[in-house]
Formats: sequence, C-alpha cells, structure tokens
Amino acid sequence: MKFAAVAGLELDAAANSKRFRRMSGTKPNSAPAYTSPSRDPLGRRFPGVQIEQLLAIFYGPPSHVEQLGQFESVAQVPPPFDQLLDHHEHMTVKVEAFFGQSVDVQVHRSQREGAWYAREITLVAAESGKVVQYGIVRLKIDALSPEVWQRVESQAVPLGRVLIEHDVLREVQLQGLWRVQAGPALAELLRVPVGQVIYGRTALIFCDGEPAIELLEIVTNGRRENPS
Repeated sequence: MKFAAVAGLELDAAANSKRFRRMSGTKPNSAPAYTSPSRDPLGRRFPGVQIEQLLAIFYGPPSHVEQLGQFESVAQVPPPFDQLLDHHEHMTVKVEAFFGQSVDVQVHRSQREGAWYAREITLVAAESGKVVQYGIVRLKIDALSPEVWQRVESQAVPLGRVLIEHDVLREVQLQGLWRVQAGPALAELLRVPVGQVIYGRTALIFCDGEPAIELLEIVTNGRRENPS
C-alpha cells in the first residue's frame, strides 16, 4: 500500500518509506500535499485529517486498504480533476455544477461510535445514473444541531446539501490531494476498471469554528455525460 504519514499519526519508518513516494515531476522539497498541522478559522493549530484513520474505519489495517486502492500524496492533480478537487468548497456543489445535474447519495455502510458517526458513500448523478464520487465521512455528532443531525442520519440527502440548506456556519478546508489506483472495492463502487488511476482529496469542515467533519472524496474520470 502507498500512502503518506499525516501529522499526528506515527507509522513504522521503514514500512512507511516503502509505502509513500512523491509522484514523478514533483520537486523533493516542494510543500506536502496535505496540511500539517491545520489552522481553524481563529488561527488555532491542530492535527489535520489523517487519511489512514479514515480508511481504517471501513477497511481495517493497512494490509486490507489495498482492497480500496493505493494512495499517493500529490501536490497537484491533472485537469479536469483539478476543477473537482482543488478548492475549498463543498464537493456536492462542485460535482453538480461540473456534471450539470443534481446528485443523490447512496450510503453503503455506516457506523456510530460514541460521539462520532461515519459512513461510506457514493454520489450518483440523478439524471444519467453515473456514479461521480466515492467518499468516507466522519463527523462529530454534537457539532450539529439536532435538526441537522436528524437529516444527516436519515441518509437521504448529500451532506453538503444538508449543511447548505440549514445555513450551518461552516468553512471547508482542503487538506490534501491524492492519486488513487482503484482496488477491487473502489472499482466496483465507482464502476471503473480495477487499477484505473483516479484522484481524490482529504478535506475538513469546520462548523461554528470547530473542526467537525473529516472527508475522503474520490471522483471518477471527470468526463461530463449527457443524461440518457
């Protein structure tokens, strides 16, 4: 498996050196593709999103994560993936604007542990039926109002749309960009060939100034399709 160590998570140095490499063409001394550590809207510092922890929620130890894919941190992604990923906005908004149609959420797995709720999802274009995004979401339940949490828990509406419609005071921070080689599980969920190279990002959403929602978001080939 290939992934980078993110701030706050210690990995065996020898194992990590085999798992992580910068993409060719990226200067060795260039800035990392993830924020480490992050700052909240008030300028306070804290560890950023840890991709290993998000992956472990549904895929367990690193040896099992390759079922989802191989991940490499990159400083930038090629077009048109950059339009979809390299920004500080909700993915729901960007994906709907890019494909020219609304999206529906499909929740494949979810779990609640104490004050935290997580789910594995795909977003599907409402008219064409194209799967346009895969995601893992982890959120702090008490960071949301009861009304907002109830809509999230219903699993009927994309998270970004819930936050927008309820006018939640929020800030989206891009944390990192990732080159992903699809494993069997991701290929099945996104309806792409095993081994296909696609791209994703990690992001963090602040609600009322507090870090509340951690995200892994992976998009498909970025090709617009006309509704059938």
